[in-house]
Amino acid sequence: MKKLRLIIIVFLSVIMGTSCKKAVTQNNSATSKAETELSWVTILPTTSFSTYSTYWNNLYPWGSDHNGSARMRSQNIATSSGVLTMTAYPGTVSDKPAIHYFSGTCYAKQQVNVSSSWPKWRVSGEFQCPSVKGTWPAFWLNGANQWPPESDIMEFKGSTTNWTNTYKNENGQWSSVGTTISGPANWHTYTAYLTRIGTTNNVSIEYWIDGSKVSTQTGQNFVNEPLNLIIDLQMEGSSGTPGPTGNTVMRARNVTIQRSATL
Repeated sequence: MKKLRLIIIVFLSVIMGTSCKKAVTQNNSATSKAETELSWVTILPTTSFSTYSTYWNNLYPWGSDHNGSARMRSQNIATSSGVLTMTAYPGTVSDKPAIHYFSGTCYAKQQVNVSSSWPKWRVSGEFQCPSVKGTWPAFWLNGANQWPPESDIMEFKGSTTNWTNTYKNENGQWSSVGTTISGPANWHTYTAYLTRIGTTNNVSIEYWIDGSKVSTQTGQNFVNEPLNLIIDLQMEGSSGTPGPTGNTVMRARNVTIQRSATL
């Protein structure tokens, strides 16, 4: 009887060991599959400001001016230890009286392009931003071939409210959500996930701040439309006037663009 009991115990141990091994194998397989599905391909590294000219162009894609009162110049941009600094200060130019400041802007050489091959994208960066009247820092995506589309990941307009905006939405209008930021001049992380909706030309855009989702918006006709990633310290315009009488500084670091072939 003792011998039979021993045989039974050994038999059960072999069965249990085989089952555990199978379960571990299945779990490892599931983990491997999940890691594959959630993997990102980085096309703009977080270290891009350390080799600025490799990854970034100065000014806007269309030139030195936009819809504020700042004339953008390369001398108002500096990089050091992986941090980008843009400085704005009062100034005028003879050819355009509406210019009240000199400041800086740049855009990534690598574009964002949601497609069937790359249906999911992640755009993220850390920023220290001014938030007083007349300051208009932004981190945004803009149609490279036409406007719209546009996605504003970070936009302060003279206050501590960060605006996340999408144009056009499913109704052909703006979607805008404001989030109050405690201490915008401290480092905060602003992120957008752009995901193709089925086989349509539309995308779902999730906007995140410091790891918390603040808004989900729909972008109409974003698919197969190359988007420029722009960082700028614009002045006045929608942020109010008059702006500051001294220097205004915005800083950025760890800006990245990633894409995934799977949803």
